[in-house]
Amino acid sequence: MTVRDIIVVGTSAGGTDALVHLVRGLPAGFPASLFIVCHIPSGGRSSLPEILSRSGSLLATHAETGEFFPGHIFVAPPDHHLVLEPGAQMKLMHGPRENSHRPAIDPLFRSAARHYGTRVISVILTGSLSDGTAGTLAVRGAGGIAVVQDPRDALVAAMPQSASQIAGADHVVPLVDMPELLIDLVRGPMRVQPGAGTMSAQSNDPIERSSEIVEQTMRSQAHGERRGQVSMFTCPECGGALWQTDEPRLIQFRCHVGHSYDAEVLLTEQTDALEAALWTAVRTFREKTVLTQQLATRERERGNEDGAKRFEEQASQTARYANLIVEHVLHASGSNGVSPPDVDDRAP
Repeated sequence: MTVRDIIVVGTSAGGTDALVHLVRGLPAGFPASLFIVCHIPSGGRSSLPEILSRSGSLLATHAETGEFFPGHIFVAPPDHHLVLEPGAQMKLMHGPRENSHRPAIDPLFRSAARHYGTRVISVILTGSLSDGTAGTLAVRGAGGIAVVQDPRDALVAAMPQSASQIAGADHVVPLVDMPELLIDLVRGPMRVQPGAGTMSAQSNDPIERSSEIVEQTMRSQAHGERRGQVSMFTCPECGGALWQTDEPRLIQFRCHVGHSYDAEVLLTEQTDALEAALWTAVRTFREKTVLTQQLATRERERGNEDGAKRFEEQASQTARYANLIVEHVLHASGSNGVSPPDVDDRAP
């Protein structure tokens, strides 16, 4: 018998207090796995699992790549997306930010809908802006259940309001009623609409559809099939979109303000821009190395050895990244630029 045993929760501003109230009402042995994304600054340390473990009967930990199981709360750690995979597996990813956040809510919701379909219950709590709206669309499209905190009850109404107005919701309830609702949904009988399931998740996910369109457009560009259309390229001078001229004997591009490029000239401009971007990356990595070394020194002077070691690990990692770019990309490509001086990747 199919059950609802995957609960994905997204929240932002005001989320810690809301999550405490939510997990406090869930009983020990709750027969579902909970996955939580709460927007956290990428450089910060999250104590949310400890807070939630103290607040209720369920143990909460930061998620790690591997197997998940019921009766446990998995919290996305800072600076990593949390996604679900088939076979009761979860994965942490350092992918592109979505809605300016990593972790973001949409990747978790989308992956749950894609792989677990009707077993999924999504929950949107207090927060600003609209992260989670597209993910809620995917969950509902795959036959899952969408629960949204009543915007009038939320500390910040924007996120639940966006989800309920754009994606729709099966239940809009105040926070005080949400634990009992989740218990009923998990333990109660399922009524699955015909045709609902994991196979419909991808076709109903707007982000998935956008990714397919992008891939198709890039293939058509590579095969020379976009003459007279907007190309995949941007103008090196002004950053605007480039249109490809409708001339089969030429590969030529022009932006809407008039900058024009033959394909070979555009390639040269892209090569120069790429090298400049790589040197900028090297400079940024090395500056970060020095800054984290300085912070490690300060923490050690304060007697905070754990904090010092954490900054030293960051310093060592960023120094390695800088040297990898220089040695294996810039120097390997025959760059004539002058290499910046080496930064010792050993923390003091």
